[in-house]
Amino acid sequence: MTQIFDRPAAMGLLARALPERLAALLPDLPAHAVLRGPEIGAVMVRGRQGGTGAPFNLGEMTVTRCTVRLDDGAIGHAHVQGRDKDHARRAAVVDALLQGAQADSVTRDVLAPLGAEEAARREDRARKAAATRVEFFTMVRGEDG
Repeated sequence: MTQIFDRPAAMGLLARALPERLAALLPDLPAHAVLRGPEIGAVMVRGRQGGTGAPFNLGEMTVTRCTVRLDDGAIGHAHVQGRDKDHARRAAVVDALLQGAQADSVTRDVLAPLGAEEAARREDRARKAAATRVEFFTMVRGEDG
């Protein structure tokens, strides 16, 4: 069964993908024109204490963005962490491909393997973290009560 990806989920998966793995899954890019970039810049990362508190500026992060247009007119965008221009261009091409007739094959051949690998990495990280978990408990003393 092929997993369904909406566009934001697909773009996030492409941004988090290992660049060399994305290149291996899609070694040959279709003909495309670069509309913007790839350009390297910085964005301010904001956080919230406890996830719900008042927002604060955590710091800056380097990102690379790219926008491409395929020969069929589909336009793809990508923003990736770091300075890897090829990663940004390749992710933008995949985003454009997902908007056309090749969406099913790209989902099956590129997004599904990337999603499975990301899930495996997260599971491995969670398993390692669980192995170091310490359970604390409080003994009830007879004075309370």
